[in-house]
Amino acid sequence: MKQLNIRLDDEMYAELEQRAAGAHMTPADYARALLADDVNEQRTRFLAYAAHFSKKWAASFEAEFGPYPVKERKGKAGGGKAA
Repeated sequence: MKQLNIRLDDEMYAELEQRAAGAHMTPADYARALLADDVNEQRTRFLAYAAHFSKKWAASFEAEFGPYPVKERKGKAGGGKAA
C-alpha cells in the first residue's frame, strides 16, 4: 500500500475536519474516500468512452489490421509438422 502526504493550510484542514466529523470519519479517511471516489469516477468514464470508441471503430480496425486476436496461420511458425 502506498502513502501520500499533503500539506493543507489551517483553514482548509479545519474545513476537512468539519466535513469528516459530519460524515463520522477521521480527516484521513474522509480525504481518502474523496480521492477514491474521484479516481473511480474517472476510471468509469474512461471505460465507458473506450467501449464507445471500440464499438464505433472496431470494423475499421479489423479491416485494416485483421481480427483480434490474430490467430496463428497454418504453415507459419509453430504451425508446421515436426520432422
